[in-house]
Amino acid sequence: MEKKKILVIADHPFSPSGVGMQTRYVIEALLKTERYKFTCIGGAVKHLDYDPQKHPDWGDDWVVLPVDGYGNPDIVRSIIRSERPDMLWFMTDPRFFGWLWEIEDEIRPLIPMVYYHVWDNYPYPDFNTPFYKSNDVIACISKVTHDIVQTLCPEVDSRYMPHAVPNNVFKKLDADVVKGFKKGIIGSDEEDKMIFFWNNRNARRKQSGTVIFWFKEFLDKVGHDKAMLLMHTDPKDENGQDLEAILRNLNMTDGQVKFSNHKVELEDLAKMYNAASCTINIADAEGFGLSTLESLSCETPIIVNMTGGLQEQVTNGEDWFGIGIEPCSKAIIGSQNIPYIREDRVNKDVFVDALMKIYEMSKEDLEALGAKGRQHVMDSYGFESHESRWVELIDATIEKYGSWDSRRGYDTWELKEVI
Repeated sequence: MEKKKILVIADHPFSPSGVGMQTRYVIEALLKTERYKFTCIGGAVKHLDYDPQKHPDWGDDWVVLPVDGYGNPDIVRSIIRSERPDMLWFMTDPRFFGWLWEIEDEIRPLIPMVYYHVWDNYPYPDFNTPFYKSNDVIACISKVTHDIVQTLCPEVDSRYMPHAVPNNVFKKLDADVVKGFKKGIIGSDEEDKMIFFWNNRNARRKQSGTVIFWFKEFLDKVGHDKAMLLMHTDPKDENGQDLEAILRNLNMTDGQVKFSNHKVELEDLAKMYNAASCTINIADAEGFGLSTLESLSCETPIIVNMTGGLQEQVTNGEDWFGIGIEPCSKAIIGSQNIPYIREDRVNKDVFVDALMKIYEMSKEDLEALGAKGRQHVMDSYGFESHESRWVELIDATIEKYGSWDSRRGYDTWELKEVI
C-alpha cells in the first residue's frame, strides 16, 4: 500500500522548542505505522543553510525544508502541486498563519487542513472564528482551547489533544545519580540546600525577572544558603531581560541563582527536574506549559499560575500535584492583530508563600506529592496513549475527508439567502 503524504508546517521538528518537540513526537508516532511519510516546512529557527534535510533513521519518509518564518503562499502552493500530499498539518499560534488561511480556497479543495491549536485564555476570541472555519479538523492542546473552539465554531471537527512527553525519559532517577548531579549544580556537599527549577524562554510573558526578584524575598526569609534557583534559559535573550544584570543589582552573585544556558539532551534535562524539589512557572499566559509536565513526569511538584494549560496540570479537579496560584490581576491586553486576551498576574506575597510551603514540606511529603503528580501524568498525558490518539486522529481524517480525486466534506461554494 502506498504511504500517505503529509505536509507539515511548524517549528523545525529537529529543534528543541516546545512546538518543535511536539511536532517531532507526532511525526514519529505516525512514521512507526509505516503508513505515512512527511515533508516538513521547518521554521522558527535560524538556519545555517536551506538545503533539504532528511532524518537519518527515516530517509525519504521524513524530509525537512528549512524556511524563514513559517513559509509563504508560494512555497505551500509549490509543494502541494509537486508533492501532492494527502493532508496539511500545521501547528503553533494562529497569528502566524493568517497568510495560510487566506489561501484556504486553493488548498482545501485538494486536501484537508488539520490545525493543532492553542489559545491561552478567555474571553472567547470571536475574531478567530473565521480562522477556525478554515480547517477540517482542529486538535486542541488544552481544555481551555477546546472549549473556545467548540463554543465559537461547533460545526468544525475538534478534539482535545493535550501535549505529552516521553515518560521513559522524564521519570524518577536513581538516587545516587541525582545526588551526584545535584552536587555538581550546587558546587559543594550542601545536600540539604533546596533547588527550585525554572525552565522557560527568557521572554516577557514568562516573568523571568519577576521570579528572581521575588525569589530573593523568599531567601531573605529562609537564608541565602538554604535554597537556590536553577534557571534553564538564556540570561541574555534579546526577547527577555538581562537576568545577570538583575542579579548584580540585587547582590545575588553568590550562587543563589544559577543559569543553565546551553542546549542539553533530554536525559540531562530529566536530571535537572530530579535534582529540584519544585518547578516554577508563573507565566502570565501559557497555552500549555511543557516544562511543568516534564517536571511532574519526573515526580517533582510544581508551583504554577492558574492560567491556560497550567491549571489542568496542577490539579485534576480533586487532587493537587503542587501549588496553583489564582491570579490576582486579570487585565485585558491586545494588539491590532489580537484585539483582546486576558493576561493573568500572580501576587508576590502569595508566590513567596507558595515557595515557603514547598520549603517547609518534609522530604517524605514532597516525594508523596511528586508520586501523585507522576500518576496524574500517566493517567491524563501518557506518552503511549498520546501517540495512539494521534494515529487514530490522522487515520480517521484521511478516511473521512480523502484527498485529490477522493476529496470529501468540503464544498467550493455555499448558498446564502439574500434578503
